[in-house]
Amino acid sequence: MADNKHEIIFCIINAGFSQVVMEAAKKAGAKGGTIIRGRGTADPESEQLFKISVQPDKEIVMIIVPAGIKDDVLRAVYQEAGLGAESQGIAFSLPVSKAVGLS
Repeated sequence: MADNKHEIIFCIINAGFSQVVMEAAKKAGAKGGTIIRGRGTADPESEQLFKISVQPDKEIVMIIVPAGIKDDVLRAVYQEAGLGAESQGIAFSLPVSKAVGLS
């Protein structure tokens, strides 16, 4: 049985912008996060559709937050690092069914 007291937010951004994401998330109540390096790909049609150019070097910021502040954190992250920003970020959340080690 899931308790769903927490959500995990993923923010995928161009490399070098993870600090922007974390600062926005912390202002909205997040305590910290984990950053993973990655590579992105897209076809030319997607780049034209979304009016972006995909930079291959990415960072994925993962932030576990109480479910009650998820919307505030997502909104703050997207305002600072969304598709319209230089970071060209996308963000989404998923429910966390169980978590240990969180205070």
